[in-house]
Formats: sequence, C-alpha cells, structure tokens
Amino acid sequence: MNLLRNKKGLSVVVTTLIILVVSVLLATVVTFYAINVTTTRVQEESLHLTKQHVWFNTTGSWAQAVIVIVNTGGKDVVFDKISVRGQDCAWETVYYWRTSNVTISDDLEVTSTDITGTSVGITVQNATRTFQQAADDLTLKSGWSIVIYVMNPDSIALNDVGLTVGITVFTSNAQYYKATNVEAAQ
Repeated sequence: MNLLRNKKGLSVVVTTLIILVVSVLLATVVTFYAINVTTTRVQEESLHLTKQHVWFNTTGSWAQAVIVIVNTGGKDVVFDKISVRGQDCAWETVYYWRTSNVTISDDLEVTSTDITGTSVGITVQNATRTFQQAADDLTLKSGWSIVIYVMNPDSIALNDVGLTVGITVFTSNAQYYKATNVEAAQ
C-alpha cells in the first residue's frame, strides 16, 4: 500500500527521452543487420576491361579489334553483345579464348592475316592459343579471363586511323566501355 502512495518516479520528459533513444538504437541495429545480410549474400558483377586495340590493316583493307576482359566479381556473367564504335558486332566475327590459369600481362598484337574459320591459333603470352568462333552469347566464370578478337568491326575504315573509338561489352546488368585509338597495321 505504501508503494502506491510514493510520489517519486521518472518525469514525463525523461521517460519520453528513454523511449526515443531505445527506438533509435533499435532501428539502427536493424538497419545495420539488414545491410550486412544483403551485402554479404548478394554477389556483385564486376568486369575489368584492358588491353583494348582497334587496328586497320592498310595493305589488306581489313580491321580488327581486341580486348581482354577479367571477371573480378563474385558471379558468372553472360555477354549479350559487343559493339565497336556503337555498331553491334555479329557473333560470327567474334573469336574468343577463355582461361582461368593464365594471367594476360603482355600486350596483344594484331594478327598477320584476316581471321577466318571456326577456330584459329593466335599468340597470347608467348604461346599459341586456340580461339573459337562465337555462335551465340558468351559466358565468363567468376575469376576467369577472356580474350576477344573481332574481325572487321563495322564502320572502321582507313580514314579512322588515329581517331578514338569505343569498345562496349553488354551484359544483362551493365555496359562496360573502353576507348582506344584506331591504329594502322601493315
């Protein structure tokens, strides 16, 4: 009976402050937990494009583009299309070589002849590698690298030597763009 008549207690202001602080702390903990769960469980797509070149062979009147793509993300990707200077490249003109155990540190070279056929040998990292002709969308596993040669990309001509053009790789989630100058090749 004595407890009910006790006039000592927390004021309304202090009680409100305690409730607000507890609510904010609880909301902060829930937010950080949600961010942690989503960032650790969602694998990101990340591609690194390098060693890009576009050549025009002045004696043979053909062009060639090349690029190295490294999948540095946590998930496999599918290349929907590749374009040079904004023009889509037909898959029949795309030749590729994939690797998981060769680091491509040397620069890539133009081939001495026009690339034709379903498979062709091209020297990469001081060894002849077998490049396959693409028939459809290309895949690249996480941690793997791919070297892509494009034969006769649209709209590359003799007058383009010295101009800057872009190589764009499209996936279902993003576009990856690299610019390079058109070089003369004999």
